[in-house]
Amino acid sequence: MKSSTYRAVPLAAGLALAAFAVAVVPATAQAEARAAAGRAVLTNADDGRTVTVATGDTVEVRLAPVREGHVRWTWSVPDSDTPDVLRKTGGSTMPDGGARANLSADGVGTATVTAGGSCVPDPGYACPAVIRSWKVTVAVQ
Repeated sequence: MKSSTYRAVPLAAGLALAAFAVAVVPATAQAEARAAAGRAVLTNADDGRTVTVATGDTVEVRLAPVREGHVRWTWSVPDSDTPDVLRKTGGSTMPDGGARANLSADGVGTATVTAGGSCVPDPGYACPAVIRSWKVTVAVQ
């Protein structure tokens, strides 16, 4: 019995260490890959924020439609107000009302990325007298 008890302790410790390494290494590798990729992903939750990126980075915007009661808000393709700082390289609207855009940080400065929201009411309902917009300030260094 004693010999199996002593073997179980190193085995359990080894398994715990292996599990720790598996849990930590992929997360670290993923973080390094994102940093090396030079990409910032912006979503609905980033509305009103200021983000900083480096020259040469890519800014990807992914906006999802928003459902509020009997209306759905759909988005226009996000765009930059300063294309010499942050240039749109692609973008589209989605069938569900979402929108996406890719922008390239080409120069040092500040740009504002915006998208407009349009109201689509359910049958028999009307849109509120509200204008919806999404805006993020991007500082390129």
